[in-house]
Amino acid sequence: MEQNNSIIQFLLNEELRTIDFRSQKTLSPTTTVLNYVRDHAKYKGVKEGCAEGDCGACTLVIAELGADDELFYKTITSCIVFLPYLNGKQLFTVEYLSDKQNGETKLHPVQEALVKTNGSQCGYCTPGFVMSMFNLYKTVKSPDREDVEQALSGNLCRCTGYQSILDAAYLFKDLPKDDKFSLLKEKNIRDLKEIDAKLSNFLIDREKEVYYQPRQLSQALEYKKDYPESMLIGGASDLALLKTKKYQDLPHLLDLSKIKELQSIEKKDGYWEIGAGVSIEQLREAFGNKFSSFKKMLDVFGSQQIRNVATLGGNLGSGSPIGDTLPVLMAHQAELLIESVDERRTEKLKDYLLGYHKTSLMPEEIITKVILPSDENQIIWSEKVSKRRDLDISTVCAGFALKLTKDQKVQSIVLAFGGMAAITYRAYQTEEFLLGKPWEKYVIEEAMEILKDEFTPISDARAEADGRKLLAKNLLLKFYLFTLEI
Repeated sequence: MEQNNSIIQFLLNEELRTIDFRSQKTLSPTTTVLNYVRDHAKYKGVKEGCAEGDCGACTLVIAELGADDELFYKTITSCIVFLPYLNGKQLFTVEYLSDKQNGETKLHPVQEALVKTNGSQCGYCTPGFVMSMFNLYKTVKSPDREDVEQALSGNLCRCTGYQSILDAAYLFKDLPKDDKFSLLKEKNIRDLKEIDAKLSNFLIDREKEVYYQPRQLSQALEYKKDYPESMLIGGASDLALLKTKKYQDLPHLLDLSKIKELQSIEKKDGYWEIGAGVSIEQLREAFGNKFSSFKKMLDVFGSQQIRNVATLGGNLGSGSPIGDTLPVLMAHQAELLIESVDERRTEKLKDYLLGYHKTSLMPEEIITKVILPSDENQIIWSEKVSKRRDLDISTVCAGFALKLTKDQKVQSIVLAFGGMAAITYRAYQTEEFLLGKPWEKYVIEEAMEILKDEFTPISDARAEADGRKLLAKNLLLKFYLFTLEI
């Protein structure tokens, strides 16, 4: 078995950083990347605004090696990412983008564009915007409006009004595509490969704090059997809030973020296998042109920074009644592959959810894959209703699937809702009413009245119970109108 150690290594800009948590007692595995960069590395450009991943002031950029040993870049909200996530990666700060030439500061082309369009006022949010724009510059050759809006959807500004910032991003097509990072690319790849070759499982076990980051699934399963109380994290985009907002200790964590076996998407005969460690952004990019139902939901899942670290398994594992992926997965009648050392089983998503944040997952088990049937004869549709379009929690979300007979009668239907009950739940009474009936507006209107009384949602800060019922009715009507257009 691979030996464990208490060390993580990563590149901070171009500098190799080694942290041994056994000797560096001022640092914890649950120290956030933001706090490390500001308080320990003394890079003060990155700012803390919300400490929950909502404002983007703490945005930093990570580069890591892909399967083909190429670098790929991604943004993170560093306030909700723990230090071990950096293990084997490269982290860039805003200070490193510019250069000193002949005693003068030479700005990066992205920074020059922001200056040219007057895209900064008070400046507090500016470093985060610069890093999001830098990532866009490195990943998209000629960004269109959707690319720009997706890249900046996780950054808030209360001074500039956004248009000047958007204008800066639209200048990218005229900017030179070679920067100092292009020249350093081969060196960075070599450095990261050297770090990766020396990486082993990371384990720190000290008083009131245990953190384990294995590199193989078998090791994670063995560990979960021995320590069933350990909490699972992938990107920790949800769990980290317990630390940053509620100031809770997280005494025992099992970090799955380094397990490559959990990060693949494979097309099989009649279905897809999606690793539980696949990031939401990876899923969005892979399925964007294949499943419009997924793209529509994932486009408004958090922000790009959050999607880059949040995992599909994490969204499922929380069992949240407003988890954005759950209704559309239920519409696809997805199954979960669940593993332990002693057993490997599949379970339908509808059977996996038992109650509010309660699932059928046993203490020694881990979700390893999602099995997604691909039935081209179905119409599958999703919608998310929230107070803001971007970076907001669902008020009500829906995933619907419909199959019609040749004479346009309902052969099968799934109406899955989030935000209407303690779990993501199907409107079974309404589905039963619609089966065998013509797919006509008068039938839909009758079904809407059944749907209205099928759920007893709660009232909270996002909506009153009656408002949720009305939203559910209107979503069914909207789905019907959608089917008329295809």
